[in-house]
Amino acid sequence: MEAEWLAPLMFVGALILIFTGFPVAFALGGTAFIFAFLGVELGMFDWPLLMALPDRTFGIMSNFVLLAVPFFIFMGTMLEKSRLAEDLLTTIGQVFGPMRGGLALAVVFVGGLLAAATGVVGASVVAMGLISLPVMLRYGYSHQLSAGVITASGTLGQIIPPSVVLIVLADQMGISVGDLFMGSLLPGIMLAGMYAVYCVGIAIFKPSSAPALPKEARNVHGADLVKRVLLVLLPPLVLILLVLGSIFSGVATPTEAGALGALGAMGLAAANKRLSWKALRETMDSTTRLTSMVLFLLIGSTAFALVFRGLNGDLWIEHLLTNLPGGVIGLLVVANLTVFLLGFFIDFFEIAFIVIPLLVPAAALLGIDLVWFGVMLGMNLQMSFLTPPFGFALFYLRGVAPPEITTGEIYRGVIPFIAIQAIALMVVILWPEVVTWAFS
Repeated sequence: MEAEWLAPLMFVGALILIFTGFPVAFALGGTAFIFAFLGVELGMFDWPLLMALPDRTFGIMSNFVLLAVPFFIFMGTMLEKSRLAEDLLTTIGQVFGPMRGGLALAVVFVGGLLAAATGVVGASVVAMGLISLPVMLRYGYSHQLSAGVITASGTLGQIIPPSVVLIVLADQMGISVGDLFMGSLLPGIMLAGMYAVYCVGIAIFKPSSAPALPKEARNVHGADLVKRVLLVLLPPLVLILLVLGSIFSGVATPTEAGALGALGAMGLAAANKRLSWKALRETMDSTTRLTSMVLFLLIGSTAFALVFRGLNGDLWIEHLLTNLPGGVIGLLVVANLTVFLLGFFIDFFEIAFIVIPLLVPAAALLGIDLVWFGVMLGMNLQMSFLTPPFGFALFYLRGVAPPEITTGEIYRGVIPFIAIQAIALMVVILWPEVVTWAFS
């Protein structure tokens, strides 16, 4: 009886270690070896099975798809460190500035572009907070609206391709990165559009919360503004379209497109005379840190999965999920609740490496379209990143927000955007065609 409960206890033990703040990669690897020893003692596990771990580790290191991760991180970080993202927000702010709510619309627009460029939620939220929050506060925007629109727009990096999140998700689900990019494109654009509609509504019904820029702040006009927009907006937009277009058309793999994006970002920085050794060093440092974290997580989760399967944990999870009341609906409810709740406490990468591999086999057995399933889970996680009190995006903004913005204002500011994301998630669930249109 004790041996049969080893797999469930292993899963619970790993979560307990993670929630105590222990580094996730080592929590997973440590739990694997502890329960491997217990399994051997109880006659449930054989030590020779661990000999597969070196082969799996080398398989991770030679995974061509995962090579796209550092390329896309480099691309987005270079645009941030070279201050091209700052120029983008300033210029788009001038375009929308004469309108009430124009700065909020500029944040949504640039947030979508940064999402397509950085692909990492933390980088997008921090960049938007540092660049746009002081400007919005200076011109009288509501604290709550400012905080809400910045955190919500920053999390678009979760769902708008070429997202690093989607690359990892596709790898863990065993599906094509290009298909997941294509499936998430329309939901991501739809969500950004819903944010924009909400900002327009606030500007109409609560004009004091989203005033227009005063005339003295609009220092560029007419032909000069058009020229500035073309110079600032077109190059990164063309780069993003080239990267996505090469993936969607099948001309390049995500990894090759990522390399093109990284080189293109350096070219844009050089063309604007921003390619300094300092920017390059900071970009490489950030890329190395985040990529190393992802790889250590992958190795730890591989050790965990190996021992978990050796203890028949995969069969236990599969039986549990495929025999839920309601069949497909039951699985969708449990999957969404699990991912949503875990999103309060642990990062997406950790959820992708721990939970997603447990959900996918059951979803495949029940005939669920895995591309649609992946997009749904991505949007769900995006919502949990905003939800108080533990939403990660809230902490990212709190770290860069000035003292006059309270934590309570940040929490209240995101509530309307959480409601918008919940509506978008229901649209994806009720109308799968929003995701599958490109494959029908």
